[in-house]
Amino acid sequence: MIGVPLRLKTAVALVLLGLLTLLAGIGQRTIWAPSETFTASAPADAAAAPITVIDQNLRTLHGGTVKIDIEGDGNFMLAAGRPDDVDAWVGQAAHNTISGVSGDRASLQVEHTDGEATVPNPAGSDLWVSTENASGELEYSWTPPADGDWTLLLASDGTQPAPASISMTFPNDTSTPWAVPLMVLGSLLVVAGIVLALLSARRRNGEGGGEGSGFARRARARSEAKSSSRVTMAAAGVVAAAVVAGTGVAASATSPAPAPSSDAASASPAAQEASSPVLLDAQFRRILEQVSSAVDAGDAAKDAAKLSDRVGGTELEVRTQNYKIRSQVGSYEPRMPVRSTKLLTTVVTSEREWPRSVMAVTQGEGNVVPQLLTLVQASPRENYKLVETNPLQPGTTFPTISRDGTETLAPADKTGLLYSGEEALSGLADRLTSEDSAFKDKLVEGESSPYIADTLSYQAEVVKSGENGNFSFTHKVVPESTVVFRTADGGALVLGRINFGFEGTPKAAGDKLTIGDDAAALAGGKETTTGMVLSFAESVAVYVPPAGSTDPMKLVAATRGLTGASFK
Repeated sequence: MIGVPLRLKTAVALVLLGLLTLLAGIGQRTIWAPSETFTASAPADAAAAPITVIDQNLRTLHGGTVKIDIEGDGNFMLAAGRPDDVDAWVGQAAHNTISGVSGDRASLQVEHTDGEATVPNPAGSDLWVSTENASGELEYSWTPPADGDWTLLLASDGTQPAPASISMTFPNDTSTPWAVPLMVLGSLLVVAGIVLALLSARRRNGEGGGEGSGFARRARARSEAKSSSRVTMAAAGVVAAAVVAGTGVAASATSPAPAPSSDAASASPAAQEASSPVLLDAQFRRILEQVSSAVDAGDAAKDAAKLSDRVGGTELEVRTQNYKIRSQVGSYEPRMPVRSTKLLTTVVTSEREWPRSVMAVTQGEGNVVPQLLTLVQASPRENYKLVETNPLQPGTTFPTISRDGTETLAPADKTGLLYSGEEALSGLADRLTSEDSAFKDKLVEGESSPYIADTLSYQAEVVKSGENGNFSFTHKVVPESTVVFRTADGGALVLGRINFGFEGTPKAAGDKLTIGDDAAALAGGKETTTGMVLSFAESVAVYVPPAGSTDPMKLVAATRGLTGASFK
């Protein structure tokens, strides 16, 4: 009878232990379950600065979508941009950087950098792929606008401190690796206790009977003892298996996943960033719309002041003079309009340094042929400006250029090319100047490139018809205007400006030279006995074949605009 009470006590203990273990497993899934999110806030004593940068690493710190709550006085903005673009815009300005979360996950880690106390208003910068404007408070869900790394920039107007009340809510790890093993283990312990109790009850009933010999009773007792032992050992085995299984689950929940082996995944963030185009499609379209609106406003009012925010370089100079001429000569032809509604293609550099050049091919209302628009961003805090417009030559096919970002080359770089960019433009300038140019056979001419023939014909006609004057013509490349984009076939598209000079001198004393109404509007008169100088800006685009090709270069686009007229 001593063994039976002990077995009953063991059975009761197993059942109680099983119930406790089962409840512990259920508790991990219910009352002790971790919160789905946790929130960290910026310290209240953080130094004031006009800009706060939220590091891109925080977006992927715990996986899932990060929510940001910001409170501030008055209006403020939150912009998303590439990390290197944000760093470049911030420059030497004083700023705070939110770079991480404290160990207790209650506070955001904020690093202060001293510098300029005020900055220009960052609102409206072309570097931002998206912007959220707010007054007083903002709730923001941080999702990437495209692949790659993205940093946030928070500011008021550049003169006031950026909002300091910032909290970020992150997804939390809600996994409970021990919950299922504990529930399984608890259930098995309860079952083992019940089985042991039933065997004990059977033993007690057997001992209470008077039949059978002592030998039989002892044999039955040994058999039941072995059965009890097997139950206890089985329960122990289940416990061990469950513990091992729980350990395995815990290990698999905490061990990091192996890193992807693909080249794209193994590339460093800096390398991925360097290969990214400097503008996304949405950015480019927004910029192009603003450029088009500025040009429309300037053209309608014939007011160059309305162009200054979005037009510069050659295009600003030519349109300014066009407005001046048209204010006096009503029949003078306006410059071709700039349209953004029908965007045929874009060319975007993947070079991250400044100045940055991009190009669009558009054809909208008033564009008889597609037009190449070259835009340049001189520095991080300046916006893109339209610097050249070139209508395509009739019948010309625009060369294929990757829309995912292409290489831009220095004008003197001949790597993989039949000619460098500066050689190509110099050759074109020489051909436009001389009938006997050495580049005569190195450029496609005829119906597909009529600009060359038309220019040479115009110059010859002036000389022939100008009985009272001696005339000369020059075409000189403006080196700083040259932009070279690599094409998909390994060649290049070279864009730039050539200054076209036209000088005339009377053949004899008293001879008069007469200029057209357009030039007269700039020169202040139509006739001269001392000589005259006309200046034109030629915007051109030349395709250069890859090295080893036997094909000639091709003039893809060209136009001319009068920029100056004076008397000697």
